[in-house]
Amino acid sequence: MNQSSQPENREELLTISHMRKAFGDNQVLKDISLHVDNGEIVTIIGPSGSGKSTLLRCATMLETMDGGSLGYDGVWACQASDGLGGDAQYASPAQLQKIHQSFGLVFQNFNLFPHYTVLKNVMDAPVRVRRQNKEEARKEALRLLDQFGLLDKADAYPCQLSGGQQQRVSVARALALKPRILFLDEPTSALDPELTADVLAVLKQLASQHMTMVIVTHELGFAREVSDRIIFVENGEIVDEGSPEQLFHSDKKRVQEFIGKLS
Repeated sequence: MNQSSQPENREELLTISHMRKAFGDNQVLKDISLHVDNGEIVTIIGPSGSGKSTLLRCATMLETMDGGSLGYDGVWACQASDGLGGDAQYASPAQLQKIHQSFGLVFQNFNLFPHYTVLKNVMDAPVRVRRQNKEEARKEALRLLDQFGLLDKADAYPCQLSGGQQQRVSVARALALKPRILFLDEPTSALDPELTADVLAVLKQLASQHMTMVIVTHELGFAREVSDRIIFVENGEIVDEGSPEQLFHSDKKRVQEFIGKLS
């Protein structure tokens, strides 16, 4: 892998080129290329089983890409052997560990540590991963909990929280590491409509603060309101992308059908 080679546009926080991923004979991602710029909010929509979550898992290195390239803020995490869609060759473990600090990930099922308090859930990674001073980590965790209306839940355990509160803690936990880009995989899919509104309000707050985000969602109204760009994925490929205005008035029949059913 050529460590000196870098994504061309240094304004790009995320660069994906010809990403491929298969599970056995199932080619889940066929040829995905996209970029996300600093301060940009990109939402990914599409039918279930289209590869949206796998795209996020490959982008955050929870899954290993089969082919293509992946770069963060001017540094390649992996590169295609042929510079296009060839086999993905990953950087060294030390380089990948550094790149991991560029992003945070919020799962659809919260993934909080059940035996930790809310406060410890939020401050644990900065202390263990970033070797942050415990008192500094505690102050930042309390600030984030206060920002998201959860300060009174600092000493509670996840089982004592509603789903919406747990998801807000998950967002706070991801932000505690001060990532440059935040990925959210269906952050409201496990919530009822009232709790969904609470979580979407938090994400709108982050959007107003120009937090760079990539969000997989079925909430089309939310996507239309906060996105700089919307990407429509189906059968492991990007079918269409553009501004909310462009996507919601797409001339592609499949996109029109999908939006019509969910709107």
